[in-house]
Amino acid sequence: MHFLIRWLVNIAALFAAVHLVSGVSADNASTVVIAALIIGLLNAFLRPVMVALTLPLTILTFGLFTLVINAFIFYLTAKFVSGFVVAGFWSAFRASIVFSVISFILNAAVRPGAGFRMNVFRNDAAARPRYPGAIDVEAKVEETADGENGRNRQEE
Repeated sequence: MHFLIRWLVNIAALFAAVHLVSGVSADNASTVVIAALIIGLLNAFLRPVMVALTLPLTILTFGLFTLVINAFIFYLTAKFVSGFVVAGFWSAFRASIVFSVISFILNAAVRPGAGFRMNVFRNDAAARPRYPGAIDVEAKVEETADGENGRNRQEE
């Protein structure tokens, strides 16, 4: 199930990259689906080898060389999938950045346990439950003498 969700996220991210980046095109939707599968497989098997082989260069560039590796994988996918066209390196570079950002956002959104939690506490701060790794934001609503919340009112 996890593989299927990741593949669907990659398909959505690749559709976005094809539509947002000039120089990258696909003949039809089935081409995008196959290209997303190939990108996923190359990222799973080839990318770790390339990162390990280029580790000194990646360290010297403070990790920015991984963007070049991502572009190469994107360009290599165009060589494997007929109907998926990448015009050149810079098109692959821009498309891989768009693909990475969108897939990161979508993967974060569909991750199990992802969600938002809101608690309202009235008085005792010590009685509040603590959630490890959560950002604690506190707000205080003060009431005025006439019982209304502190809203901006114009004085007459």
